[in-house]
Amino acid sequence: MVGSVALSKPNPPAFDKRVELDVFEAIEGRRSIRVFRPDPIPDNMLKKMLEAAQWAPSAGNLQAREFIIVKDPEIKRALCDAALGQTFIIQAPVNIVVCANKRKSAMRYGRRGEELYCILDAAAAVQNLMLAACALGLGTCWIGAFYDDEVSKILDLPNWLRPVAIIPTGYPAESPLPPPREPLSEVAHRERYGSK
Repeated sequence: MVGSVALSKPNPPAFDKRVELDVFEAIEGRRSIRVFRPDPIPDNMLKKMLEAAQWAPSAGNLQAREFIIVKDPEIKRALCDAALGQTFIIQAPVNIVVCANKRKSAMRYGRRGEELYCILDAAAAVQNLMLAACALGLGTCWIGAFYDDEVSKILDLPNWLRPVAIIPTGYPAESPLPPPREPLSEVAHRERYGSK
């Protein structure tokens, strides 16, 4: 449950095209937001973000990921401490902790599933979640710098769930400039590494 909104098996998103951005606008317009307005996020928007996250690809379609929605100020404060004092965790109205389900992936893929595939599943979900948030006019930041054991303890995670990202989410109170990107000519190779 998210607030009073039940989370069920996701259906293909039917976003209002008059409000949301085109996918390429969302990709190019997404920024890491670290200053948020205090306005709460409506449950229907949060549900859209989580449904978009569930539509991310996953190894064997196992969807080896879980989402913990955190609004409680005390839990946010504890997460901030576990994340090396990144105070915008406290400031954001909602934090979504994305976890990799190691057990689910390992059941089919063994050690590689436990150590890699479930992390990839969670990471793909994070990207979808952040793009959906951007399309809805919300800001997010992908936090990966935290003590796993502390976050697990704070959230009462079983040992088969590994926290992968903390995503502070809210209405942006800033509009950061786009960060520079490496030119494709430097990072794209043809057939073999080093062949441009």
